[in-house]
Amino acid sequence: MTDSTAESASGATPGPVPAPVHWKLVVDAADPHAQADFWASALHYEAEDNSALIERLLELGALPGAATLEFHGRPAFRDLIAVRHPDDPYDPDSGTGQGRRLLFQRVPEAKTVKNRLHIDLHPGTGRRADEVARLRGLGASVLKEVEEPSGAWTVMADPEGNEFCVH
Repeated sequence: MTDSTAESASGATPGPVPAPVHWKLVVDAADPHAQADFWASALHYEAEDNSALIERLLELGALPGAATLEFHGRPAFRDLIAVRHPDDPYDPDSGTGQGRRLLFQRVPEAKTVKNRLHIDLHPGTGRRADEVARLRGLGASVLKEVEEPSGAWTVMADPEGNEFCVH
């Protein structure tokens, strides 16, 4: 097998191996910027700076001013913002991350049921209690402590009630 081809299970002629799919996790939010601040702090990530792109779009008349707001002293999209891992690549022209990202998008309705997808944080052996305390200081709340034969973890909620776990 080469880098660009793979043999199928049927033994057919090798074809190109598809490139991995780029992805981001999108989270609905009442206040995307507050959620971005929380999760950037929780994960030690950075809020993306899309200000150069926004300024270009405003200048061209392609984006109405009402679609923006000021976030940490710079223009930002009103209804969405992402946080990214600080070591991952990003597009300097748009500020958009090209690696591990969470995108928060404004939605009108509040969260009403349990998440179908959640984030697990793994701060390291013996550090769970300190991490839970740190996250509580950022605005998270503890929902329950779980101890099972498979392990122990803390179920928490971010400031908008989205569940996540600390192992």
